[in-house]
Amino acid sequence: MMEINGINVPFIPIGNETEFKSSIKHGDTAFDSVFREELEKIKFSSHAMKRLETRNIQLGESEIKKIQSAVERAELKGAKDSLILSGETAFIVNVPNRTVITAMPISDKQNNIFTNIDSVVFA
Repeated sequence: MMEINGINVPFIPIGNETEFKSSIKHGDTAFDSVFREELEKIKFSSHAMKRLETRNIQLGESEIKKIQSAVERAELKGAKDSLILSGETAFIVNVPNRTVITAMPISDKQNNIFTNIDSVVFA
């Protein structure tokens, strides 16, 4: 057995032992960056996905990046639940979870009252 970071492992790594130990201690930067990137992405709740579909709202890569940027700005200000206005669409977003709760066209006259939000961000 070999000891790596104080743990006995039942295998011997192939290659240079010091390089192997070094990569474990410092972490794989490629994995770390991908992991952080995934954590920073916004998510869409199942409710939001249904609303996007029923209201025929199409989101491209640029729109998603705008929403993500708006969420980051709201987070810097300490917002919890934000109304994000992007183009002709309004999104209610839970900022700490980076989750879009619902989406609707701004022109929707029936749903023009927003409650339980603490901020508005123009994307």
